[in-house]
Amino acid sequence: MKVLVVNCGSSSLKYQLFDMKNEDVLAKGLVERIGLEGAQLVHQPGKEDKVKLPADISDHKVAIKMVIDTLVDNKIGVISSMEEIEAVGHRVVHGGEEFSESVLINDKVMDAISKCIDLAPLHNPPNIMGIEACSEVLPAVEQVAVFDTAFHQTMPEKSFIYGLPYEAYEEHAIRRYGFHGTSHKFVTQQAAELLGKEIKDLKLITCHLGNGASVAAIDGGKVMDTSMGLTPLEGLVMGTRCGDIDPAIVPFLMKKMGLDANDLNNYMNKKSGVMGISGVSSDFRDLEEASEKGNKRAALALDIFAHRVQKYIGSYAAVLNGVDAIIFTAGLGENSPETREQILNNFNYLGLKIDKDKNKVRGKATDFSAEGSKVKALVIPTNEELMIARDTKNLVK
Repeated sequence: MKVLVVNCGSSSLKYQLFDMKNEDVLAKGLVERIGLEGAQLVHQPGKEDKVKLPADISDHKVAIKMVIDTLVDNKIGVISSMEEIEAVGHRVVHGGEEFSESVLINDKVMDAISKCIDLAPLHNPPNIMGIEACSEVLPAVEQVAVFDTAFHQTMPEKSFIYGLPYEAYEEHAIRRYGFHGTSHKFVTQQAAELLGKEIKDLKLITCHLGNGASVAAIDGGKVMDTSMGLTPLEGLVMGTRCGDIDPAIVPFLMKKMGLDANDLNNYMNKKSGVMGISGVSSDFRDLEEASEKGNKRAALALDIFAHRVQKYIGSYAAVLNGVDAIIFTAGLGENSPETREQILNNFNYLGLKIDKDKNKVRGKATDFSAEGSKVKALVIPTNEELMIARDTKNLVK
């Protein structure tokens, strides 16, 4: 089975085509600046060089059509006809409480995704556009929605209800939803394979650490708690997001700085985090370089980030009543041995010991815990696209 995975943004479209016989990536690419000047498709067939194809790409339907035409192109294509695409899997950011797993897309599902637009106004609309575009270009092909929020729907009420009047939840669906669920699910499955154990027998803390970052407590394959909340703003300090703050800061800053709700939302989501603290960058590589050169604010930003991750790991070890493994994934988690070591240096009380030589790894699945460590420390590269392809294959078959 060949599965096309699509991830639509407001002016972009990422794609990967998988051959699910052996889970090989046949091709992948990005359509950027949809509806804008300078639009182009950047296509990479297999492991060959990328090909840039400038074009007038007015909307997502044109983008999908261009992707299909490129995949079947005589020179740079990887399939002989569009009929070889047997299913399409879509990343959908928010499924609310409606979806606790991936689903085949129909009119009822589309209506439910639309009802979640208030919860994800920047993400669900382009996700819907991508689904509708594929429906027009590939009308006979079944499509699957894979939700960022779905994996976290096993949380108990004590984890997802906020300390607001209960009517806020009943009437406005205000609760913790969690995000990065596809990534947390993927590394949970991979951890079980790496450890040679059944998922049902494992207590895991998964740390998805990138420009956006979240931590999840997982018991027997079910999420018990996670750091992101109603939106991806809650939780850890991130690249440009502030993470957990005293909510009274919101009206205080609005009054002091003369900001309206949109201004403050932008301030907390795009100007805060390690970028706001350091004044240098939202890229942790830049912060590490600046810190080594003596930049105190860059060093402070890195310390604050590690401290926040430590707090969540510690609290989730309590939630789980113990932990078998702590997993690091995503850009920073996979590629920064220094960050991993800094985060884990406070967990001797759990019986966790790391092997510094084994920790010198980037982007490779590795158990870097020391011999005799009671808790395993793992690096597991995430692959959300493959997780989407797997769910799509299973549902369509």
